[in-house]
Amino acid sequence: MMKAHGKSVRHWLLLLSVLLFTACREPPEPVATPALEANVAAAPTVGVPLIPRADLFGNPEKAAADISPDGNWLSWLAPHQGALNIWVAPIADLSLAEPVTDAGAHGVDSYEWAGNSSHIVYYQDRNGVEDFHLYSVNVVTKKVIDLTPQANISAFIQHNSPQFPDHLVIAINDRGDRSLHDLYLVSVHDGSRQLLYQNERFAQLYLDDNYQLHFASENEADGGFRIYQLNADKQWQPFSHIPMQDALTTWILRIEDGGKGLLWVDSRNRDKAAVYRQDAKTAEMKLIFESGRADVEYIDLHPITHEVRAVSVNYLRRQWHLLDESFRADFDYLSRLHEGELQLLNTSRDDKRWLVAYQDDNHPSRTFLYDRIGKLATRLFITRPVLDGLPLASMQALEIGARDGMTLISYLSLPFDADPDNDGKPTTPLPMVLIVHGGPWDRDYWGFNQEHQWLANRGYAVLSVNFRGSTGFGKQFVNAGNQEWGGKMQTDLLDAVQWAIKNGIADESKIAIYGGSYGGYATLVGLTQTPNTFACGVDIVGPSDLQTMIQYFPAYWKSFQEQWLHRVGDPSTETGRALLKSRSPLHFVEQIKKPLLIAQGQNDPRVSARESEQIVNAMLNRNMPVTYLVFPDEGHGFLRPENDRAFYAISEEFLARCLGGRVQMPGGDLQGSSVQIRVGEQWVPASAEAMRAPTEVLSKTPPEQAAAH
Repeated sequence: MMKAHGKSVRHWLLLLSVLLFTACREPPEPVATPALEANVAAAPTVGVPLIPRADLFGNPEKAAADISPDGNWLSWLAPHQGALNIWVAPIADLSLAEPVTDAGAHGVDSYEWAGNSSHIVYYQDRNGVEDFHLYSVNVVTKKVIDLTPQANISAFIQHNSPQFPDHLVIAINDRGDRSLHDLYLVSVHDGSRQLLYQNERFAQLYLDDNYQLHFASENEADGGFRIYQLNADKQWQPFSHIPMQDALTTWILRIEDGGKGLLWVDSRNRDKAAVYRQDAKTAEMKLIFESGRADVEYIDLHPITHEVRAVSVNYLRRQWHLLDESFRADFDYLSRLHEGELQLLNTSRDDKRWLVAYQDDNHPSRTFLYDRIGKLATRLFITRPVLDGLPLASMQALEIGARDGMTLISYLSLPFDADPDNDGKPTTPLPMVLIVHGGPWDRDYWGFNQEHQWLANRGYAVLSVNFRGSTGFGKQFVNAGNQEWGGKMQTDLLDAVQWAIKNGIADESKIAIYGGSYGGYATLVGLTQTPNTFACGVDIVGPSDLQTMIQYFPAYWKSFQEQWLHRVGDPSTETGRALLKSRSPLHFVEQIKKPLLIAQGQNDPRVSARESEQIVNAMLNRNMPVTYLVFPDEGHGFLRPENDRAFYAISEEFLARCLGGRVQMPGGDLQGSSVQIRVGEQWVPASAEAMRAPTEVLSKTPPEQAAAH
């Protein structure tokens, strides 16, 4: 199975009845401080138990299942020594499952099987610096090999071909220009490597299954890409061009037939990205699949012939389209097997065994093993079984109109008991949290969303909006966000907030804005540019000054830098600097009126800690209400489960004091975290007090991590 997604190949970091629940466990007690008691509005969730944060944000019981190419082994991520590690079992007897990695506090980020079915290759970062290493582990002997032992690199699997079961092609940037990656043939047995191609100019390189290099892409000054073909004389000649307006919606998915053909996801000469095959000799393009509703989302390829047999698109929700009728009986069976959206995860090389999952809005994901010969599926696991059967919130998929007529695909969750007549509106307007996704070239989806469930359970309406610039809805929608950071991208969010107020969903006086990365930036813009709209904000690793953010980009982002300059603003020109300054919250900090919580990973290589520090200092100099959380062992987001839970515990208290929702005692979820409340304890006093508990109850930064910083 192949996912068609407009991201770089580079590895970017791994998301019941009330009676049954209350019979099995005692719900956590709310914080009993007078200030919270006076502020908490319990009515929207009066009969619903408080779901512990650990059940929502702790490690899943099992996740990320995969099947070995020979179909004999099953693997998944599950906790081991407190962190997610790879577990493996023979499919014939899953009771023999055991962990094959012991990856330390940060666990395993992601993994895949090598073609030999005896080794798994996995990624791991430490302390959030995005110095990803690739390791191989023998699933029988459990011997681990660091395939990329060099320091301070960004490595990723360029190609994993069944033709070379014991070798991968790995891209490594271990030479002078860290923006360029060379290609190495690497043995999964011992890590020995052979240079295949020394890259002096290209952003991306494309190989066939024989590990032969055929095509490459190079950045152009206008933000587009030029595709080159390697000819018989081993010279690069121009082959194709991807204009800037198509650069986020067009990419090569696969090199076919020894370089004779290419499989594309392509938006050129159209709006919605479609699937094409191209003849490399004649350049003729053949349309395989198109949709007028949305871009291609997933492409299912036959594991042997590589023919496209099914494609999904996702407008409001996922829809599958079958291209191979021999696939219909399987698809019909799987579609009837379980409620929710069907996900095709992986197949054995002989196509006889499939892994599938079902995504619903108010149930955790379920994974099944499907025997295609016997037409029988067996349930393997529920990702978070502790949540199964709880009164979880449903999610509505909505179309909200922006002020200029654009349609914003959005998702709304209400507390379980807030909409008894099921008309999509609460009985009374609720405090609301607007969650803004990161990227910003990404999107929100319908389905099980842990943050939606957490906040809805605490009594809030929760709204996620695909503002212009979000991906998946065609290139016109993506490009409508060009140079609109803090502009029309922000007014889309404000239009959605006004829609929620007008429709009786949100209490106008109790709306928070919350998000990470770009969502954190949007939070800062919301509190500076529209200080009366939001009651408070939560910013997670968001940039405060667009010019300094661009100035300190990591080296391996150079291949995408022209895109940033054209889509956000160019600090090398006077006009660009003026635009970036006008859209940077730091320069409008004096307009902030409402409380702000900022959370930052100290080692973040994408949005440097200076982005948070400079706005925190500016607010302190003006005696403004700010709480600043720092995680010394994290980067762009929080990977350690202890840190994740600590962040949500402190944020929950902050939001409760601001909006009046329910809250769980923070103490237990701060245990083992490295979090530091650098500023603003007065806004989260219960959390601050819990952090002052004895060290045997609540640990601070481990000594070895403190020494590293």
